[in-house]
Amino acid sequence: MSMTKLPLNEIFESIQGEGSFTGAPSIFVRLQGCPVGCAWCDTKHSWFLAEEHQATFDEVVAKGGDGESWCYVEIDALITHLTTYQARHIVLTGGEPCLYDLTELTEQLIVHGFSCQIETSGTFEIKVSEQCHVTVSPKVAMKGGYQILDQALNRANEIKHPVAMQRHIDELDALLARLTPEQLAQKKIYLQPISQQNRATKLAIDTCIARNWWLSIQTHKYLDIQ
Repeated sequence: MSMTKLPLNEIFESIQGEGSFTGAPSIFVRLQGCPVGCAWCDTKHSWFLAEEHQATFDEVVAKGGDGESWCYVEIDALITHLTTYQARHIVLTGGEPCLYDLTELTEQLIVHGFSCQIETSGTFEIKVSEQCHVTVSPKVAMKGGYQILDQALNRANEIKHPVAMQRHIDELDALLARLTPEQLAQKKIYLQPISQQNRATKLAIDTCIARNWWLSIQTHKYLDIQ
């Protein structure tokens, strides 16, 4: 029995709207805590482990939407709860989930018949099962001052970069230059327009065509689902 505890913000079942698993029925497990400080973050309620917002597991599971309440949950209890859902793909998100060593959790998810994916900013070492699909969405020059780690770039199965203007493409080029051609060939590169802006979407489409990269649009926002 595992006694490891993780800080949990919410769990919900939906359709993955981004990247390689777009369209997959998924259970989203949002962990609490993130010091990166992205200006456009739409989950700022998951940044802080504020004691005044600590709740029980039942309260967090029941809240049914965004909110600052969070709880500590043991891995065994979390997996037991996840088996009550229909989907069998787990998305670990945040917050910044790589603040925590998720090796045990991801290994146990695989043992229990789930596939799993983690979404991370690339600013903390990624500690997950070898079978866990890693999506690095690099957060460059954010308020928190953290750098993108080579370990995160090397471990990534896909690199999904948010773009609004040309300098974001330039930032991605600088990151990709840190990979060898052999490493780069093993990864899918996605551009994701920020906030469905028309200019950002055109830039992403034009660049994907020119570079033979992939386009990721936040389909869940167009569908108005969580």
